[in-house]
Amino acid sequence: MATIVQKFGGTSVGTPERIQRVAARAVRAHRAGNRVVVVVSAMSGETNRLLSLAGQISQAPHHREIDVLVSSGEQVSIGLVALACCELGVEARSFLGSQVRITTDDAHGMARIRDIDADSVVAALDRGEIVVVAGFQGVNEDGQITTLGRGGSDLSAVAMAAALKADVCEIYTDVDGIYTTDPRVVADARKIDRITFHEMLELASLGAKVLQTRSVEFAMKYEVPLHVRSSFDESEGSWVVPEEEGMEGAVVTGVAFDRNTAKLTVLGVPDVPGTVADLLFPLGEAGINVDVIIQNTAIDGRTDVTFTVSQTEMERAVALAQVVANRLGASGIVADAHVAKVSVVGAGMRSEAGVAVAMFRHLGQANVNIQLISTSEIKISCIIDEKFTELAVRVLHEAFRLHEAPAA
Repeated sequence: MATIVQKFGGTSVGTPERIQRVAARAVRAHRAGNRVVVVVSAMSGETNRLLSLAGQISQAPHHREIDVLVSSGEQVSIGLVALACCELGVEARSFLGSQVRITTDDAHGMARIRDIDADSVVAALDRGEIVVVAGFQGVNEDGQITTLGRGGSDLSAVAMAAALKADVCEIYTDVDGIYTTDPRVVADARKIDRITFHEMLELASLGAKVLQTRSVEFAMKYEVPLHVRSSFDESEGSWVVPEEEGMEGAVVTGVAFDRNTAKLTVLGVPDVPGTVADLLFPLGEAGINVDVIIQNTAIDGRTDVTFTVSQTEMERAVALAQVVANRLGASGIVADAHVAKVSVVGAGMRSEAGVAVAMFRHLGQANVNIQLISTSEIKISCIIDEKFTELAVRVLHEAFRLHEAPAA
C-alpha cells in the first residue's frame, strides 16, 4: 500500500466535469489499494475574480483580509471534489489548511510553512477515506488564515507529502511533463523523463513555469519524488528526483527564459568598500530580489554598478536605489525594462568544459548581444535584448541538440 499525494491546479478543477475527472482519478488510485490525499487549487480564474472584487472595494486592502478572501476559493474546490468522490462510492473528507493545521509564519500573502500536524489526515486515511486538502493556505500561530503566494498549492502538496512520508507527490497540470524548453517557442522541445531536483530548481527559478520554485526546494530538502503529469490523460510524465548515476547523460538538460526582467545601472558611485552593500540593502529590506550583479572597473575613483530585478519591481527598485545614489553622489540611474534572461541548465556542466564558450559563440553567430552574464555550478544565464528572446532560445536548443534523447 502506497501513500500518494495528488495535486490538481485551477484548470484541472475549472468545471464540474473536470472536477468529476479529478475525483475519478483519485478513486482509481484508492481502489488500487493506495492511501490517497488530493490537494486542489481554486477553480480556474477564481482567485483573480476575488482579487478584482477586493480592488473594487479598497485601493489598499489589508493583507490579512485578502488572505481571508482568496482562501475561500479553495474551500469551494475541496467541497466539490469530496462530493464527487462520494458520488463514485468512496468516502472522502475535505480539510482546510487550518483543519489540517498547516502552521505558517505571519507573512500574509507569502507565508512560509513552519509545521504540519497531519494527525487528522492520517486518521482519515486509516478509516479508508480519500482526503481532500485545500492548497495555497495555512494558519499562523494565532489562528489567522494565511496564504502561501502564487503557485502555493504546489508547495502545500509537497509539504503534505513530506509530512506523510508519501511515496510520491503527483503534480497534475495542463501539460504532460517537463520539457527541454517551452514547446510554444521550440516546436521540437522534448519531454524529459527524469530530472534532478537541482536542475529543476534552477529551471523553475529561471523562468520555467511548470513548478513553483519553493515547492521544488521543499521536495529537495525532504527528498519527495515529484511526478509532473497531465490531468487529461494517463500518460507517464516527468519525474523530479535526487541525482542518479548516469542520469539522462546530458550536459545541458534545458533552456529557460524569463521576460519579467529589468536592468538597472547606477552610474558613477564611489569605488570604496561597502558601496554595493549600501546600494542594495534597501532593496533587500523591501523584499525586492536582486539577481545578476556586475560592477565595472573603476575610473577616477568611480564605478558603475549594474543589477537586475523583475520588471514588476523596477519602479520601486529605482526609487529606493535613487535615495542611496543621491547620498553617495552618484551620477544617476539608467533603467531598462526591455531585457530578458536566457539560461542553459544541466548537472552535466559540472564535469564538462566548454559549455559557456559554446553558448556565447552560438548567440554571437545569431547576432544576439550579451549584456550581462551570471553562472553557477549547473547553469549559465545571459541578459539580452528582449526582442531576441525566442531566437536565442531556439538557437541554444538546437546548439545543444536538446531535441534528441541523450545517449544511454
